[in-house]
Amino acid sequence: MGIPEKIKAIQDEMARTQINKATEHHLGLLRAKIAKLKHEQESASSKKSSKDDGFDVRRTGDATVVFIGLPSVGKSTLLNALTGAKSTVGAFQFTTLTVVPGIMEYRGARIQVLDLPGIIKGASTGRGMGKRMLAVARNADLVLLVLDVFQPYHESVLTTELGNVGIRLNQTPPNITIEKTGKGGIAIAQQVKLASTTTEFLEDVLHVYGITSARVVIREDVTTEQVVDHISGNRTYAKALTIVNKIDLVDAKFLENMRSTLKSECVEVSADTGTNVENLKERIYESLEFIRIYMRPKGGKTDYDEPLIMRKGNTIGDVCDKLHRTMRRKFRYGMVWGTSVKFGGQRVGIVHQLHDEDVLTIIKEKWA
Repeated sequence: MGIPEKIKAIQDEMARTQINKATEHHLGLLRAKIAKLKHEQESASSKKSSKDDGFDVRRTGDATVVFIGLPSVGKSTLLNALTGAKSTVGAFQFTTLTVVPGIMEYRGARIQVLDLPGIIKGASTGRGMGKRMLAVARNADLVLLVLDVFQPYHESVLTTELGNVGIRLNQTPPNITIEKTGKGGIAIAQQVKLASTTTEFLEDVLHVYGITSARVVIREDVTTEQVVDHISGNRTYAKALTIVNKIDLVDAKFLENMRSTLKSECVEVSADTGTNVENLKERIYESLEFIRIYMRPKGGKTDYDEPLIMRKGNTIGDVCDKLHRTMRRKFRYGMVWGTSVKFGGQRVGIVHQLHDEDVLTIIKEKWA
């Protein structure tokens, strides 16, 4: 029996099983087995896949965001409005047949925006080159879910398709640590009381993945799905922003009713008329959590005109990597003025985390 047949057999068993408290453990283990089989299937297919399909896009700029939406929701028009790119626009489905990149320049940041072909229901199983398109979202810093104002219910279709390929939107990885050991069985240390799952379930899932000896630390209450996600190890946690397009075609009452059908907060725009496009730019910028770092050369003046755009949580080492590939090796120490230090001009190391509007001087080794 091949992998697809095994997956189908497990799915049939799940369909026959009633969902209740008594079957929760069993269903969770079945989901874990499917996740393991799908990972094996994807690993096998990725080795055979061709890379000349136009879906490999080199990352550029300070961050990358990607449009995910069904056909004809206005993604190409929106890309043009945000970036001035020349993505083909047409009043028919599947106008975009490959990835079309553009650069949105906003508040000193250069943000790469990728317009993908419209996905369809079942994209996660490979329909309409869906897997290749959804794979682009794995490497994006922000996923933009684009909806037609007349079809807001498609939000659940998009999140489901992304979820099926292991992309979790607006979630954080569960706070679990699993360290494999050579012997001793499974030792689980709980720092919180578990209400959504059990240690027995976690142990059984580890066995599904062939792990018989490990030290496990659980620092937060987690669900059975989170346990499976963590142990499977092939999940991506991405930020997402929902955009509702074509609001110029409806009135205020229609918009009010539409909002009640969405599960998340949205940005309402009209790519055709430009309505709220500037607001969308600001929301994208905020979601990416940029910080501005002003560079000061040794003995020189601070450049306040062109800040270096970094991300929240970035260190001086990240700045070195962005400036030049050899800068980290030549780094001696940094001097920082701003809220990330106790006093102006404080000497710091390469792992020091920077804050928005910090001023930084990098001192290189004397031999460099």
